[in-house]
Amino acid sequence: MADPIIHLKDAYFFEVPRFLWPRHFQSRSEFPDVWVRLDADFQQWEARRLCEELPQLLAKFPHGSLLQAPKPEELLARYEQWKADHHNFGKPLRVYLEEWRDRFEVEYKKWVNSFPDKVDRSLDVYVAECRKQGKDLSELWFVRLSRQPGFTQEWRQACQRAGDVAAYKTDPHVAEWSKEKIDAYNLHLSGKVLIPQPFGRLRNLHEPESGLCISKYMVIQFVVLLVLLAAYRWVAVRVANGDRPRGRWWNLLEASLVFVRDQIARPAMGSHDAERFVPLLWSMFLFILLSNLCGMIPGLGAPTSVWGNTAAMAAVTLATGIICGMRRFGPLGFFLNQIPHMDIPVIIGVVIKPVIFLIEMLSLAIKHIVLSVRLLANMVAGHLVLLGIMAMAFGFQAAWIWYGQPTWKWGAVALVVVVGSALFSLLELLVAFLQAYIFTFLSALFIGAAIHHH
Repeated sequence: MADPIIHLKDAYFFEVPRFLWPRHFQSRSEFPDVWVRLDADFQQWEARRLCEELPQLLAKFPHGSLLQAPKPEELLARYEQWKADHHNFGKPLRVYLEEWRDRFEVEYKKWVNSFPDKVDRSLDVYVAECRKQGKDLSELWFVRLSRQPGFTQEWRQACQRAGDVAAYKTDPHVAEWSKEKIDAYNLHLSGKVLIPQPFGRLRNLHEPESGLCISKYMVIQFVVLLVLLAAYRWVAVRVANGDRPRGRWWNLLEASLVFVRDQIARPAMGSHDAERFVPLLWSMFLFILLSNLCGMIPGLGAPTSVWGNTAAMAAVTLATGIICGMRRFGPLGFFLNQIPHMDIPVIIGVVIKPVIFLIEMLSLAIKHIVLSVRLLANMVAGHLVLLGIMAMAFGFQAAWIWYGQPTWKWGAVALVVVVGSALFSLLELLVAFLQAYIFTFLSALFIGAAIHHH
């Protein structure tokens, strides 16, 4: 789960102070669907409905009559026992069955691969072996059913019917949630602005289940993109008039452009090629910078603290280098250019150069992976240090309560925490600029290496 302070993991809601976004739901029908699906009462209701679907599901397949549907009471008992493990908290019955099946299939494949081809490795032989060893085969029926052609579609539809939240909210046979539960849920949801999901379905507030789910960092990045587009449009109109820069914002944008051109592009690529890549590098620099600075705003978090985002930007650098390198040297010439020039005999070169080529290709991939991890690690590290500093206050408060430490010690620790957090936040501000510069400069170096002879 994402931490509300350090924002190390993406989420599908924004956090604001509770008094700004209070929740006053009065019944289960008013709660968001994603929250209802996490409720234990709903999951029991869904599980019972899915058990009712099983006999009809078995009857739809040619070999379904050979399988015996489990007794609902026994299946629900196994499901509740499985869900008692905190790792399985909040998971519906369908997930229990699917995970049991997947685990069984993995073990079966391992068993098959451990025998030579001439040995009978059928599923029935493996099941007999499992029975001899006393292994749990309670959901073997689901494994066999899953192997039937066309099962996946029918199973998905059955799960959708069983887990219909709208039907649960209007079911007259379902008791209304207690006031204590509703109050607790309102307290938990207060301050959480859920992001609408028109293209996907959420498993919970931090994990997608299906479709394209819109996360908090996606929204932040989209806003950053709109800000950059507006800024580019604004400054482009003024530059087109040929007038000198006027005003703080115009001078700031042109200063950042000149900085990227003179301090990043030209030193890394040379004056001849730098101008072509300045738009890309300038966009990359400002996009990373604004994304980093979003991490300084309470309740937002930095999109660059998620590896998927930093890896995507590193992939842009890699693709740019490969495409531009191929356009300059040709597809074959680009790959041959990865091998540095060596004055060695042909006989030795035939052996050494292929090895060097493989090393260079591996190095090309590793460089860009490290490029993404470097930005990620630096942004996450700052949040972790802040969390460690703030944890001092909570830790000492606990010691003060339980062991009766003098009050002045708590005040001293609180002062150190506040001052330390403020100073480190200033350092994080510097890191936000520094990491944007380092990422952009290394990208310029990698692209420059791809378009020049070694």
